[in-house]
Amino acid sequence: MFGNLFKKDESVKETPNQWIKCPKCTSLMFYKEVESKLNVCPKCNHHFRISAEKRIEAIVDEGSFVEMDATLAPVDPLKFSDKKSYKKRIEEAKAKTGKTSSVMSGNATIDGQPVEIAVFDFSFMGGSLGSVEGEKIVRCINRAIEKECGFIIVSASGGARMQESTYSLLQMSKTSAALNRLHQKGLPFISVLTDPTMGGVSASFAMLGDIIMAEPDALIGFAGQRVIKQTVGVDLPEGFQRAEFLLEHGLIDMVVNRAEMKQTLSDLLKLFNKKTG
Repeated sequence: MFGNLFKKDESVKETPNQWIKCPKCTSLMFYKEVESKLNVCPKCNHHFRISAEKRIEAIVDEGSFVEMDATLAPVDPLKFSDKKSYKKRIEEAKAKTGKTSSVMSGNATIDGQPVEIAVFDFSFMGGSLGSVEGEKIVRCINRAIEKECGFIIVSASGGARMQESTYSLLQMSKTSAALNRLHQKGLPFISVLTDPTMGGVSASFAMLGDIIMAEPDALIGFAGQRVIKQTVGVDLPEGFQRAEFLLEHGLIDMVVNRAEMKQTLSDLLKLFNKKTG
């Protein structure tokens, strides 16, 4: 459905003694040069995909993040199998990433302000949304309500996890209902869209933020461009699923460079606290 979305990996590899090539401008750079810029190309501003750990490190106060629900792990309720079993895919994803799900969640502070945060990691099964991911997000929201603090989701996902079928689709309504409870309490939800944010994630909580921001040139949409073109039968505007196009057409509120993300989140949390405090 999403074309080559899951086939390419533009993440900066943790190989400090090697050179890397930017997929956008094709510049050849030393790893440390890119790492020092928060994994953003210093030549063309291409934002490489990064791990959940690096994302959290970049936006919360140093040493403030406390991970919650780390032991939650997916099961295989449907005994699903395509080219290989779902159980095997989970085992491979765990071995590759050291994680049990595509979401890291917990509490932290941003410039001293308490916040609950859930961050997707695209390297774990394409950041797909399954039962565990939905449960982690809902628990995170519930903690935000209990603590009366803001809530942030950083999305990087190909969409709902097909191996869990309806179980994964139910997470769309489950998380949306929890966000409505947060809204009823007058507490802020900031949604950060990174490359890529697609499918059931973009069709649910990712687009429900009080503020919706995105990183530059992030791919954001529901179905892939090829599928949409085949469905509607017309040529589509260039870059119509990129963050800048969505900003221009009012679907998101702002495009923010990674280096400015922490300060922007801090400013927004302060603004909402003044309104709700």
